[in-house]
Amino acid sequence: MTWEHWFSLASTAAAAGWAALILLPRWTWLRLTLRYALPGALATAYTALVMVHFFHVEGGGFNSLAQVKALLSTEPTLLAGWVHYLAFDLFVGGWIAERADALGLSRLLQAPILVLTFLFGPVGYLVFIATEAALISSRMTQEVTS
Repeated sequence: MTWEHWFSLASTAAAAGWAALILLPRWTWLRLTLRYALPGALATAYTALVMVHFFHVEGGGFNSLAQVKALLSTEPTLLAGWVHYLAFDLFVGGWIAERADALGLSRLLQAPILVLTFLFGPVGYLVFIATEAALISSRMTQEVTS
């Protein structure tokens, strides 16, 4: 398989996971799959790519933007970077969904937050924590005034 095929496989798996997280009921087996198994499989692929390819990139490293650019200049290391995003964003999305369910946040309100997390990772996380803070603050205010 080519690197492009591996990219497509990882991206399709992650997109299917996100679609399930957003659209399907949160059955226990599905929740565990989306929170642990799928991100874990992506993390395993990332680990394999890193172990085999990262240490062979001339000029690559983490001490400067130029070194990071060099590090991601090959197809396997760029794929590793992409899979890193896929794994972590899906894991965070699963955490957001679990936390939002526990807070009683409507699935209609969760959906845009999860889409933002899927597309822009930290943006979705920020929107969620702001929503969570507002919800908790509102509940505390209601308790005080009751």
